[in-house]
Amino acid sequence: MATDIVAQLADSLAKTGVEDGELSYKGQGRKLDDAQSVAEIVKEIQDFDGLQALRLEGNTVGVEATQAIAKALETKSDFKRCYWSDMFTGRLRSEIPPALNSLGDALMLAGAKLTVLDLSDNAFGPDGVKGIERLLKSSACFTLQELRLNNCGMGIGGGKILAASLIQCHKKSSTEGTPLSLKVFVAGRNRLENDGATALAQAFQMMGSLEEVHMPQNGINHPGVTALASAMQDNPGLRILNLNDNTFTDKGAVAMARALKQLRSVQVINFGDCLVRAAGAKAIAETVSEGLPILRELNLSFGEITEEAALAVAQAVKGKDQLEKLDLNGNCLGDDGCKAVKDAMESMDKADLLGSLSDDEGEPEDDDEDEDDEEDEEDEEEDVDDEELEEEEEEEDDDDEDEEEEEESGVDKLSTPTSAPRPPDVSSFLSFPSPDKLLKLGAKRGLLVQQEVDVTDATKTAEAFLKIASVYKEENNDVKNAVLDTIDALLNKAFTSPSFQGYNFVSALLVLLGLIKSEDKIKPVVVVSGHLHALEHVVRQDYFPKENVAVLEAFMSR
Repeated sequence: MATDIVAQLADSLAKTGVEDGELSYKGQGRKLDDAQSVAEIVKEIQDFDGLQALRLEGNTVGVEATQAIAKALETKSDFKRCYWSDMFTGRLRSEIPPALNSLGDALMLAGAKLTVLDLSDNAFGPDGVKGIERLLKSSACFTLQELRLNNCGMGIGGGKILAASLIQCHKKSSTEGTPLSLKVFVAGRNRLENDGATALAQAFQMMGSLEEVHMPQNGINHPGVTALASAMQDNPGLRILNLNDNTFTDKGAVAMARALKQLRSVQVINFGDCLVRAAGAKAIAETVSEGLPILRELNLSFGEITEEAALAVAQAVKGKDQLEKLDLNGNCLGDDGCKAVKDAMESMDKADLLGSLSDDEGEPEDDDEDEDDEEDEEDEEEDVDDEELEEEEEEEDDDDEDEEEEEESGVDKLSTPTSAPRPPDVSSFLSFPSPDKLLKLGAKRGLLVQQEVDVTDATKTAEAFLKIASVYKEENNDVKNAVLDTIDALLNKAFTSPSFQGYNFVSALLVLLGLIKSEDKIKPVVVVSGHLHALEHVVRQDYFPKENVAVLEAFMSR
């Protein structure tokens, strides 16, 4: 019976919104080309009194269809949240700016007060940023709290346009006594580089309200990192800083370490794959030791950190009572160094908080020579960066000429990513889940997730379950099987672990689904049909206790 209830919920939630005031068409794979194709959606928008959020992710929407939807939004003054990621797949690059302009103009006309604007995974480039420029400068964004533009190919130019728009928005909103107080900024994989990052740093510094900053894989070197570090000092509420896979070198790392000394609310630092090197790691260790009282996660993986520096980092977390994970994998510790770090963590009774060291690169062949040549290497990197920048500018000029020629000949470019994405790791998938990332984890994805998630923590296990389930696609067998296999691997390990509390897992799940309230301030997830399909599968498995099925049935049947 429980599975029937879950299945019914899955069907109903696939069709309608699951939060108060939300209308969702997420992940339905619709091809919406013209006004006729969105007639049903338009009617539902028009009939939805008090509409606050619209989800269009995972569909492909053309200009005419977007204009029809925009027209329906013109009267929705209560509107707050735009979930419009991955909605232009296969569209011409030239279609996206007018589509975004139509939506933005409608929201301004309605007098909407936005809190969330998510346009991630739309490869619209700098022109796409121009499509939201007017909206970002308007009073509709004076209340904006979350801006998510992950994997949009903005480039340096787009970064500068975005920064200028945010600065203008802050100035205009301040004159009205309601200064823009953006809390969450996400712009990974956008080729922002130093100039784009520096421009955005000026906006961050002016706002001073950021709590989460995610800018991984942006080709930022130490000048850009230093600018961001300076801006972070003026954001005292910063909790999460993710700059994974940029190139700090010790100069950038030292600047960032100094900035972090001023902050007291930081919980998560992700500087993995950032080449912080030994000097940078020691500076960060000093900052951790002297400050960051509520630090939960520190990622300094793949940074060419040596044994001495890694030990300094390990010692620095000694007094961090809220620490949950320290990642030093992929550095240059050697067998003896790995053992020394493990012993140091064990002596502090924190051995279980240390991530795997399985990808350690071994001791550097000649530390002294490497340190002596470090400045020369950085200078060479800067020279190379300058050359690459000039080449890219030339390529962009060539691309502009090609675009003009193609437009003259009636041929236009498709909206495609500007560069081939690098294979994501489990951490990247769990931070920003997507079907593509899950598939790219390969056949061992279940084992990788088992290694990443701490199944002794029921809440973390429930969170991971929901993130994996969120990418479920009924119409795509590869994705569907990958989701279910990964969930089976995770939960089978959890429920067979002697220390795992099954009832705690179910309780955490119900809290995260918004079905019961918690004394802690835990924000429920946005429930999607994949969550319910995954639950329907899970309750049928032998590893899932029957008494827990009864608990789920009792709550979900209500």
